[in-house]
Amino acid sequence: MIVSFSFFLSCNAQIENARTETVKIYGNCGMCEKTIEKAGNLKKTAIVNWNKDTKIATVTYDTEKTNQAEILKRIALAGYDSDSFLAPNDAYNKLPECCRYERSHLAQNERIVSHQSIKMAMPNTTDAPHTMSMPSTVDTPQTMTIKSQELNQVTAVFDNYFGVKDALVKTNGKVASGKSKILLNSIKLVQMDKLPMDVHTVWMKVLKSLQENASFISGTSDVAKQRNKFMNLTKDIYALIKVAGYEESVYFQHCPMYNEGKDADWLSKEKEIKNPYYGSEMLNCGSIVEKIE
Repeated sequence: MIVSFSFFLSCNAQIENARTETVKIYGNCGMCEKTIEKAGNLKKTAIVNWNKDTKIATVTYDTEKTNQAEILKRIALAGYDSDSFLAPNDAYNKLPECCRYERSHLAQNERIVSHQSIKMAMPNTTDAPHTMSMPSTVDTPQTMTIKSQELNQVTAVFDNYFGVKDALVKTNGKVASGKSKILLNSIKLVQMDKLPMDVHTVWMKVLKSLQENASFISGTSDVAKQRNKFMNLTKDIYALIKVAGYEESVYFQHCPMYNEGKDADWLSKEKEIKNPYYGSEMLNCGSIVEKIE
């Protein structure tokens, strides 16, 4: 126990701008403890220490890099409920039999809602606990407004993606580079703790790839190289827009000839085909695969 406590203190000392809070996380056993702590921990950013007897986790994190909500979301995605986030059913069902804790608390705690309809307030450690909307099969005007505000930040990402696409249609590497810098900035500005759970799940999967591809395109004016990375960028934006939606119809379009006939896709707000992989050389080469509404 002394060794464990010393190790915890040592880890905490590595975290700058440290804030420590306690929160209840539901689980059963030592295996749960390992999973919860692994999901919540981030090197030099967050340390989670969970007690299987009390179900209380001591959470220490760098306030400049993360917050309690982001940590609890990661833990929820690993299959463990807290009083702020409910684990998706598929994540809970994948837990080993011994780790499937009793979920009777869901009926007792009206702040817990299904993962599709979480409406989480921004973390505030000095005010009242986080508040969440009540479960409902139909969105009220209030929850629709909250959802709109949550998704506006990813809408900016989509808008800037379209800016990069339009520059490539015109075979303008300099403009594509500039538009991608704006895209990269909009990606960095997204606050994950404000995203609905389903969008947050996809965002965490594509974030690293989004940043890498946008950064590469912004760092060169070579259109051929930009187009190659734009293929990968499109895959991530497609996955994100499918779950987050967009304010108007979006067309998922396909070029059968690019990449030595291995094909490539792109997203456009216009139904008319304007190929970003060939520009004026073969502007109208391609077809509509899907209309996303």
